[in-house]
Amino acid sequence: MIELSQKIIELIEQARKLVVRTTNTAMIYTYYSVGKMIVEEWQQGSQKAAYGTQLLEKVSLDLTHTFGKGFSVDNLENMRKFYLVYMNQILISENPSRILENHLISETASRKLPSQFLSWSHYVFLSKLDNDLERKFYEIESLQNSWGLKELKRQFNAGLYERLALSRDKQKVLELSEKGHFIETSLDVIKDPLVLEFLGLEEKAGYSETELETAIINQIETFMLELGKGFFFGGRQVRFTFDEEHYRVDLVFYNRILRCFVLVDLKIGKLSHQDLGQMQMYVNYYDRFEKHEGENPTIGIVLCKLKNKAMVEMTLPEGNNQIFASKYQTIIPDKEQFLKILKQYDEK
Repeated sequence: MIELSQKIIELIEQARKLVVRTTNTAMIYTYYSVGKMIVEEWQQGSQKAAYGTQLLEKVSLDLTHTFGKGFSVDNLENMRKFYLVYMNQILISENPSRILENHLISETASRKLPSQFLSWSHYVFLSKLDNDLERKFYEIESLQNSWGLKELKRQFNAGLYERLALSRDKQKVLELSEKGHFIETSLDVIKDPLVLEFLGLEEKAGYSETELETAIINQIETFMLELGKGFFFGGRQVRFTFDEEHYRVDLVFYNRILRCFVLVDLKIGKLSHQDLGQMQMYVNYYDRFEKHEGENPTIGIVLCKLKNKAMVEMTLPEGNNQIFASKYQTIIPDKEQFLKILKQYDEK
């Protein structure tokens, strides 16, 4: 009897997910088609600006009278913008009513339709991004990581795209818009800076490393999301011993994509070469005593408030791909500053 109940529960849950997914796809396609109709009608106006305003006001009144809320002038403008932005990605040549009918039956309205859609709120936000590469990047990341609108906006405001782009050449930046944050090597894991505004530490005049660590533990899921894809939490203050000396790693993670341990040491002050040397010892221990056959070399990240790039480069060996120093900040960064730096890179 219990097995039968569980099977029925699973069936109903799957059906509900299918209804939500199908309803969302139908709505997205409908709004896209509305935007297409508006654009095609708009183009017939001799004075486009004035005609367009009058057109949207008239259509808004008619649709609101028939369907109620949801068809304001602003929302119709969002549908028009959505179509203009995605017209080369969503290509429809069949009869709209026929496509929707087919979709409700088979979930494949047209072979040219994407197999998965975000919510309408996601697309309203994404349609406002002028940079095509950046927009495609956030679209892929939202789909792959199941970001809600709130998380999408947080990652955008925190300049995720710019932070990743700064550590990549032009070809790798292009790949961001094609694959998202695709992790292949240890270098792909590193973000500099790491944005930890969700910890709430910017409100404190001062805090200790223990308080920073505790704040991270309290927000461990969000912290791992900020680190990137494929992370699993392995422990806090993880102890190991050799030569009768005890040592503790602040935070231990495992990355299933890179198939390796990732060790994080927290420093609230300026980074020193001793900090890097200590992390090198931690990494050596894990490589020799914790890493299993078939796993990749351990990665060590010293997360600090301040660092001297020249000192880091001089301390670490050439070709280093295991020990990294990354800054963290407890406030949302200035995106304009990132954009200026990226522009300087492009001009070189």
